[in-house]
Amino acid sequence: MATQLEAPLDIWSVLSESKRIINAHSRHFLALSVIFLLPLSFSLIVYPTLQELLNDSLINPTPRFLLRFSFLDQPITKNTIFLSLVYSSFVLIFSLCALGTISYSVFHGFYGRPVKFISAIKSLFISFFPLLVTVIVSQIIVFLITLVFGILVYLVIRGIELLGFRFEYTSPFFLGFCAVFVLALLFLLVYLQVNWTLVAVIVVVESSWGLEPLRRSTSLIKGMKGVALSSLLFFGFLAGILMWSSTVSKMQYDGTNDWWKSWAFVVQIVMTSTFLMLLLLYNTAANTVLYMYCKAIHGELALDIAQEFAREYVSLPFDDGNVPHVVSVFHV
Repeated sequence: MATQLEAPLDIWSVLSESKRIINAHSRHFLALSVIFLLPLSFSLIVYPTLQELLNDSLINPTPRFLLRFSFLDQPITKNTIFLSLVYSSFVLIFSLCALGTISYSVFHGFYGRPVKFISAIKSLFISFFPLLVTVIVSQIIVFLITLVFGILVYLVIRGIELLGFRFEYTSPFFLGFCAVFVLALLFLLVYLQVNWTLVAVIVVVESSWGLEPLRRSTSLIKGMKGVALSSLLFFGFLAGILMWSSTVSKMQYDGTNDWWKSWAFVVQIVMTSTFLMLLLLYNTAANTVLYMYCKAIHGELALDIAQEFAREYVSLPFDDGNVPHVVSVFHV
């Protein structure tokens, strides 16, 4: 059995196949999106507004423009801490539910299997806690890496000071020195994110958890890191634009009474949340499709296809000619 790539794989091939699967089961993915992704996207857009309203109620005498330019003026109270914890828990739970159900559905849709809503929901009982454990493990690794970078910066600064030099913490030299370390840390974190692109799909599809999905994703993504990076930048850029546009739109209502009750602001929030929901849907679907293509270039998909269909020749994706065939699997 061998695997043949008939066309170069890029981000557009992944997006095209993702669109095909979603369109083929549009009502199914719409239901999952409304249940899990719409509350998530809505909270991402609305949370800064809720936090600002809470701050306004706590500090009435403070001018709004001072609050905007100085984070030190933001009060840290039990209410803000509680709101942050509730928000973080909400985002984590709905993110894991969306990842589990959508990855499961796209995986089965890729093979042309029936995609059922009840089956997708039931899959959460298997995948939710492995996803949670894997996320915790990955965040611990990220935290340790960040901590090491912070300690390294501190030791370098202290070492230079022990040699008799003195830092002006507002000088361009010091700011440039810190910028180099920050850029190095960001580069490393982006590198890890690219290597871990397939982690959620691996947890759902291969029923693994903890460090194993991280190792498996790093191994499987080899040869497709360019596509994974393109996907990360593409969806990250669009999500950033949506978040930025929401913030800019809100700023024009500052200084007015009950600005958050304006119908134009409400419509803008609804539209932004909807577009962000679709963006999150396609991002999750694209990662699942990328997982399948990574398996293809590593020769793992051929055996899966043979076992699935048990026939002499299979081409993927199968779209009645609407999408160019990308992967062909055949006996030799």
